[in-house]
Amino acid sequence: MMGNMNNYECSVKVEVSFLPEQSDIEHNRYAFAYHVTIINTGNIAAQLISRHWIIAEANGEQQEVRGLGVVGAQPLLNPGESYAYSSGTVINTPMGEMYGTYQMVAEDGTKFDAVIPTFQLNMPRVLH
Repeated sequence: MMGNMNNYECSVKVEVSFLPEQSDIEHNRYAFAYHVTIINTGNIAAQLISRHWIIAEANGEQQEVRGLGVVGAQPLLNPGESYAYSSGTVINTPMGEMYGTYQMVAEDGTKFDAVIPTFQLNMPRVLH
């Protein structure tokens, strides 16, 4: 294994669902829930300190969200451990996307970002 190449690494998975009961289509409110799983894939414990999201709407509008922790927590993840939480967002268009980073600090004080891959916010065309 070469040096400490993958000491500092977290992978992020996201599942999204549209929330018809919280949306108001006539007033351009489209609500989505997202369920995030963060996995420490490195070999050193790391704590999630803060988050930075970009929410891009179909009309070109962007919201930026920064804050400490996630759902009020700053989880410490040992190697191989995961942390999952659910949250939500409301946008003004039936389609959009979200992406961003979590700011992490490893046990040895090294700061690194866990990348949140871009995921789509799409209202289903047919609501059953």
